[in-house]
Amino acid sequence: MPFTIDHIVIAVADLDQATRDYEALGFTVLPGGEHPRGSRNALVVLADGAYLEIIAFPTPVPDFRWWEVFRAAGPGFVDYALLPDDFEADIARQRAAGIELEGPIDGSRLQPDGSRIAWRSARPLEPDIPFLVEDTTPRHLRVPEGAPRIHANGVTGVAAVTVAVRDLAAATARYRALLRQEPVAVGTVPGLGFGLAQFRIGEQTLSIVAPRDAGQAPSSHLAARGQGICALSFFGAEDIALDRRASHGAPLEIVRRRRS
Repeated sequence: MPFTIDHIVIAVADLDQATRDYEALGFTVLPGGEHPRGSRNALVVLADGAYLEIIAFPTPVPDFRWWEVFRAAGPGFVDYALLPDDFEADIARQRAAGIELEGPIDGSRLQPDGSRIAWRSARPLEPDIPFLVEDTTPRHLRVPEGAPRIHANGVTGVAAVTVAVRDLAAATARYRALLRQEPVAVGTVPGLGFGLAQFRIGEQTLSIVAPRDAGQAPSSHLAARGQGICALSFFGAEDIALDRRASHGAPLEIVRRRRS
């Protein structure tokens, strides 16, 4: 596959409280460390290699989109990232398709043991599509393996990411160029009426949703947080929606893997 889902970013006001709350939801939570800009994070690493980055900003970070979304709308999703098989080639291909990107941007984090990990990213100017990331230190240092990927709630990996957009046709074209594939479904969600386009990354589903009138659910997300990820599903043992207060504003659910 040309891409895998790398991580999903959730901004919170109190990292220590969020760590306790995610542990109460049945997740194994690891301390992450501190970024040069002063933000701090914790990680929930899944068996499929994707992870949640739970991030807090002890001090304001002006002109940084994640901080600006958190400041305006409070805790919740702020972004997600894909891991490409060829970082430089995918940047060039997106730019050739008319997608504006910032980067490559060097990033790093100082871990609690004092070691430094590093990566590069490329970020779209419009957050209806994910940013790209590539490790410059070994990935297992950024994304721990083994026992930390086992969770008491039975979650094993990402099942689906849902992204709210303003213009479904434009966003679908951008995802088509990004993922190098056609959507597996395009239409209207039965009973809800908002527009939908779906793509597949292995067993994972990327759903793009756009409201057809101001009263629909994606419209409220767009008004509060702007374009971007608005819901996340995990594979697990049972179907359950997790308490949004404990997830600090991020709509999360666990779904059973269906046999086709």
